[in-house]
Amino acid sequence: MSEEEQEILLSERAIDEADVCIVGGGPAGLATAIKLKQLDNEQGNGELRIVLLEKASEIGAHTLSGAVIEPRSLRELFPDSEFYDENGEGIPLPPDLVTLVNDEHFYFLMDESKYPIPEPPQIQNKNKNYIVSLNQVNKYLSEVAEELGVEIYPGISVSELIYNDDKSAIKGIATKDVGISKSGLPKDSFERGMEFHSKLTVLAEGCHGSLSKKAISNFNLRQNKDHQTYGIGIKEVWEVKPQNFKKGYVAHTLGYPLSNDTYGGGFMYHFDDNLVTLGLVIGLDYKNPYISPYQEFQQMKSHPFYTQILKDGNCISYGARALNEGGLQSIPKLYFPGGLLVGCAAGFVNVPKIKGTHTAIKSGILAAESIFKSLNDPNKNYDPETSPFILDDYEKAFNNSWVYEELYEVRNVRPSFNTFLGNFGGMIYSGLETMLLRGCESWTFHHHHSDASETRPASEYKPINYPKSDGKITFDLLESVSRTGTYHDEDEKSHLRLGDASKQAFENHVKQSFEKYKGIENKFCPAGVYEYIQDESDKTKVEFQINSQNCIHCKTCDIKTPAQDINWTVPEGGDGPKYVLT
Repeated sequence: MSEEEQEILLSERAIDEADVCIVGGGPAGLATAIKLKQLDNEQGNGELRIVLLEKASEIGAHTLSGAVIEPRSLRELFPDSEFYDENGEGIPLPPDLVTLVNDEHFYFLMDESKYPIPEPPQIQNKNKNYIVSLNQVNKYLSEVAEELGVEIYPGISVSELIYNDDKSAIKGIATKDVGISKSGLPKDSFERGMEFHSKLTVLAEGCHGSLSKKAISNFNLRQNKDHQTYGIGIKEVWEVKPQNFKKGYVAHTLGYPLSNDTYGGGFMYHFDDNLVTLGLVIGLDYKNPYISPYQEFQQMKSHPFYTQILKDGNCISYGARALNEGGLQSIPKLYFPGGLLVGCAAGFVNVPKIKGTHTAIKSGILAAESIFKSLNDPNKNYDPETSPFILDDYEKAFNNSWVYEELYEVRNVRPSFNTFLGNFGGMIYSGLETMLLRGCESWTFHHHHSDASETRPASEYKPINYPKSDGKITFDLLESVSRTGTYHDEDEKSHLRLGDASKQAFENHVKQSFEKYKGIENKFCPAGVYEYIQDESDKTKVEFQINSQNCIHCKTCDIKTPAQDINWTVPEGGDGPKYVLT
C-alpha cells in the first residue's frame, strides 16, 4: 500500500453531534426513538437530537420474524391511537397491517400424521394477538418516528464504538468506510466513515449484533450471567390458493422432522389476503454436525400438514436469522458507561410464547424513560471523559417491569430441554411449568455451555442424506437465496473475518474444523456462504472458501462455528438482503 493510499484510508473522519444515537432500526430501536421524542415534545423543549442509523437499504429490509405480536407494549407506546375500536380496544397499527388471530392449533408431527397437544397458556393467541409482517410494521413505526422529529438514516453501517480517552466509556460511534476493495485498497468510490458523538448510545442491533458483542465483552456485561443460547429461524412467505387459505389461522408444530435430541419447532400463520408465512426454528445447541437447518425446514414442508396448504402456491420470499433463546438467565447487564442495550441485543425473547417483539418494544420504552430522566437531570454535568451517563436506573426499571415478571415465570422452560430426556422430557416439564408451577418453583436451570461448544465430532454420527428438492414445495438452497434480494459488491472487503484472514488462518481452520466436524459451516449456513472445496490434485486436501456476497446476515456462523474463529462484522451500508413481507 502506498503512502497516499494509507493517508486516504486513515484520513480524519467528519464528526457530527447528537444527544442520543441509536444503532438499529428494528422494533426496539424505533420504540426507543419514538418514546424519547414523545417525552421530549411533551415534557421537554422538543430540541433533543435523536439520530437512528440502520444498515439495511431501507427500514425493514433486514427484518425477519414470524410474527404474531402482543399489542400490550404498542398500546403503552401509543395510548391514544386512532386505530382503536369504539371501546378503545385493539392494536395501534393501521388495519391493513394486522390480522387478528381467530383460530389456532398445536400439533406434534410424526412422519405422515399429526396429533393435537395441549397449548400452554403462554402460547395462546386467539382473539387477542395479531399476525403481522414485522417488515411492514417497522416501516410504519419509522414514519411515526420521523413525524415526531427523529432523524433516521438507512443504508448506514455502524462499525465502531468510539471510546473516551481512557476507554472507560462510550462517547459515540463511527460508520463504516465504503469503497474498499477485496485487497484492502481504497477504490475511486472510497468514502471515509464519519463519527457521531452523543451523550448516550443505544445498541438496538438485534440478536448477536457486532457492536453489542464488543460492548458486552469490553465492559464484562456477562459477569455472573449464563451463556446466551440461540436458535436459527428459517422462514418463507407464500401466496397460496384461496381454497387453502384460512385468514387469521395460527399453527405451531413439534416433532417431525427433528430428532428427539434437537430442540425446535415449526409455525404457520395465515394473514392479509392469501398470504401464509411459515418457518422452522432450531436451537443452535444441536450436537450432530451433519444437521442442516435449511434442509430440515424443507423436510418439514413436505409433511402433509404443510403440503396441503402450500400445494399449487407460490413462494415469494425467503430468509433466515438467529434469535435469542437463553431467556432471563442469559440477559447481560443492560447498561455501560455511555450506553445501553435494548431488544434482542440484550435477549428479551420469551421462548415459550414464541414472541420477542412486545418485550423488545417495552425495553425501548423503559430505556427512553431512563434516558430522558438522565438528560434532564439538573445535577448531571455531562462530560464523556470524567462524567459519562451511567443508566443503572434502566436496569432497575426492567427488574420492576412486566417483562421481567414474564421472563421469570418461564425461565426454566428452554433449559429443561437440555437434559438426557431430550425433547420429550422437555415437553413434559414445560407442560408442568407453564400450566402449574408458573415460575413459583425455587430452582433455576442454567445454560452452562455455549452453542458452539455443544457440537460433537462427526465421527459420532452418520451423514444425513436429505431428499432432493422438487422445485414446487421444496427448493434447493441457491434458489431460496435468490428470493432474499441479497446484494454485496463483488469487489468489497469481506465482512466475514476468519482470524487474521491470512492463508495460514484458512489452513488452520480446515485442520480444526473440517477434520473433526466434516464441514459443519457448509451445513448450518442458510445461504451457501461457506464451502469446502476438494483439491483435485490431492483428494486428501480441501480448501475453505467464503462466499460473502451470499450472506443474509443471520449471524449463525459467528455463533455456531466450533472453532469460534469466524467474526461477523458489518458490510457496507445498504448491503445484504432486501426482505419482502417478512
